[in-house]
Amino acid sequence: MLSERLMKALNDQVNYEFYSAYTYLSMAAYAESEDLNGFANFFRVQAQEELFHAMKFYDYINQMNGRVLLENIEKPIIEFKNPLDLFEHGYEHEQTVTKRIYNLTNIATEEKEHATISLLKWFIDEQVEEENNFNTIIKKLKRAESNPAALYMLDDELATRVFVPPTTNQA
Repeated sequence: MLSERLMKALNDQVNYEFYSAYTYLSMAAYAESEDLNGFANFFRVQAQEELFHAMKFYDYINQMNGRVLLENIEKPIIEFKNPLDLFEHGYEHEQTVTKRIYNLTNIATEEKEHATISLLKWFIDEQVEEENNFNTIIKKLKRAESNPAALYMLDDELATRVFVPPTTNQA
């Protein structure tokens, strides 16, 4: 049985993952309004990933005989200066998610809740990939800053991204 403290923290994370999906849909909407459909695709896929993460926590709470408590979703940022600003906000958001996962891991470790630690190991590895994805695109955007052709090449590259749910061995 999970402690009340850990259950509350896991529920907070479920809600934050739904907020993350909402945030990335807002970013997709901005990109679409700027006719950057590849960028929009990147953020739509990112939103799908966040929904997958939310449901992974949701299912875990249920497996551990807990109860998922859904809360209001805060309104995300809707205006950005340019594509670089968009990805910098996304990168900051992922860094916040990483800190939240680390905090959950600290609680689970303190409480010697090994099943939760095992779950969170997957999320820690996932966050390394998430932050790296954003950081890589930020570097490309900085190099493309004064080159519209490079921006559109990156837009085309991001249009190819698809969501592939992790297999049982990966999830």
